[in-house]
Amino acid sequence: MRDLLQVLKAELEFLEGGCYRKIAQTSWRPPFIFEDSPSCPYSDASPRRRPCLACSLMQLVPANRRLERAPCRHIPLNDEGETLDSLYNTATDDEVEAAVVKWLRAEIRVLKKAREN
Repeated sequence: MRDLLQVLKAELEFLEGGCYRKIAQTSWRPPFIFEDSPSCPYSDASPRRRPCLACSLMQLVPANRRLERAPCRHIPLNDEGETLDSLYNTATDDEVEAAVVKWLRAEIRVLKKAREN
């Protein structure tokens, strides 16, 4: 399993670099954050050969959501309990990206601070 801090940093760079927007321009469907990034074991669109349980992001998924088809959509992004799954149904693409960027920055800070202690 890859280092969570490195995965989150790479995800932030991918998001802020506009990579999801580039995917949206060439895909028949809107991109899904985490699922369509290099951090996903299935980002190459190959059949799911590896279980999501091997993904570094799984440690952030609530236990009762780990068997979902896309568990990473159920990671709580804020104190209100919003997730990608809920935001995909209620927010604009810009709002979703802003929420994820804010969450990623906060998680990265927490992990860095934990490693310093």
